[in-house]
Amino acid sequence: MIHIFINGLAASAGGGLTYIRNILPQLANRHEVRVTVLLSESLAHEFNELPGVAILRSDHRAGTGTRFLYEQYEVPRMIRQTGADALLSPGNFAIFRSPVPQILLSGNALYVSRDFVRDLRERGDYRLWLDNAVKAKLAGWSVMQAECTIAPSAAFANQLRAWTGKDVLAIHHGFDHESFFRDRAPLPHSIQQKLDATTGSLRLLLVSHYNYYRNFETLIRAAAILKKRLRPRRVCLILTCVLDSSDNPGNYRAESAAALVRNLGVSNEVVELGSVPYNSVHHVYRACDFYVTAAYAETFAHPLVEAMASGLPVIASDLAVHREICGNAAVYFPRFSPEGLAEAVQLSQSAERSAAMRAAGLLRSRDFSWDNHVQELLLLARRLAELGRPKNKMV
Repeated sequence: MIHIFINGLAASAGGGLTYIRNILPQLANRHEVRVTVLLSESLAHEFNELPGVAILRSDHRAGTGTRFLYEQYEVPRMIRQTGADALLSPGNFAIFRSPVPQILLSGNALYVSRDFVRDLRERGDYRLWLDNAVKAKLAGWSVMQAECTIAPSAAFANQLRAWTGKDVLAIHHGFDHESFFRDRAPLPHSIQQKLDATTGSLRLLLVSHYNYYRNFETLIRAAAILKKRLRPRRVCLILTCVLDSSDNPGNYRAESAAALVRNLGVSNEVVELGSVPYNSVHHVYRACDFYVTAAYAETFAHPLVEAMASGLPVIASDLAVHREICGNAAVYFPRFSPEGLAEAVQLSQSAERSAAMRAAGLLRSRDFSWDNHVQELLLLARRLAELGRPKNKMV
C-alpha cells in the first residue's frame, strides 16, 4: 500500500476545485492506496464520508503569497507526521522542502501566456500583471523542484517544456459521466426562470466565472453580430456568472465587459444566470444549442468535455489545447475574431452539421476517464516512492 499526501489548499475555484472533487472519490475506492489530504475548512466538509481518506483542515484564508509561505513551512511537517510516501501538489506550486518525492500538477496557462500579459497591459491592470509575473516565477521554480511535473494536456506539456527546459508528463484529466448527470434535482428557481425567458432563441453557452483569459469580449461582440444577421430569431449568450467584479472569484474587473454589453445594445441577448451549482449545471448544458468559448489561454478546459458529454456541439477558439480535447467534434475560429465566431455559429446551424458535431462530441467525451487518470497517477507515485527523494534536492 502507498500513502499519498495531497496538498489541496489551492482548490478554491475552477479546474483546481473540479480536480479535487473528482480524484478524491476515485482514490477512496482503491484499497491499495491511503490518502491524507489538506483542505480549506470551507471545502473539507464535502469529503467527510470518504473511506480511506484522512482529512486535515486549515482555516488559512490569506492570499496566494502568504498561503505559499504557510505551505512551505507547514506541509513538510504534516507529511512527516503522517508518514506519507509521496506528495501530490495540484496547485501549480511545489513544496520546495518536501521530505518525500513530489508530483506537481501544473495547470495554469496564464503563467506562460503572452496574450494574457498583453491583455493586462492593454487594460492597465498592472497590479494583476505584477501578481502574475511573481506567480509565474514561482511556478517555473516549482517545475524545476518537483521530481515529476504533470500537465493535463500534451499541448500544455509542450508549453511547459519550452518554458522550463524540463521534461513534463501529460496525463489528461478525466470525466465521470455517471456522477456528472446523477443529480436529477431541478435548477434553482431563479436560474430556471432566466433560462425559460430565452425559450425559442438560439442559445449559446459559456460556463465560466468572469475572467480575462476566457475572452468574454469576443463572445459579446459576436452576439451583437449574430443579433443582426439572424433576425428575427433572437440570439442569447448565456453566462454562468454575473458581469460584476464583486460576484466573481479572483481580481478580474468585469465592468468593462458589462459596459460593452450596454454599448453594443445586447443587454437582452446576454443572459447572466449567475453561479450555477455544479451538480445541476448539466441541465443548463442540455438546454442550450451550442457551447462557445473564445479563450486565448487554456490547459484542459473541463467544460468542453462536459458540453460534449451533454450532446452540445462545440465552437471553440483555435487553440492547440482545444483541438487536442475536442478533435473533430468542434468547429474552430481565430481566438480574437468575433466575425469568425459568428460565422462558425451560422455554418453549424444546419440540422445535419449540428447532429454530426453532437455525435462526434458524445463519442469523444468517452475518451476521458478519472479512473484512467488516477491509475496513471498511482503508477507514477509508486515508482517515485520506490526511488526515494534524490539527495541533491533540498531537504
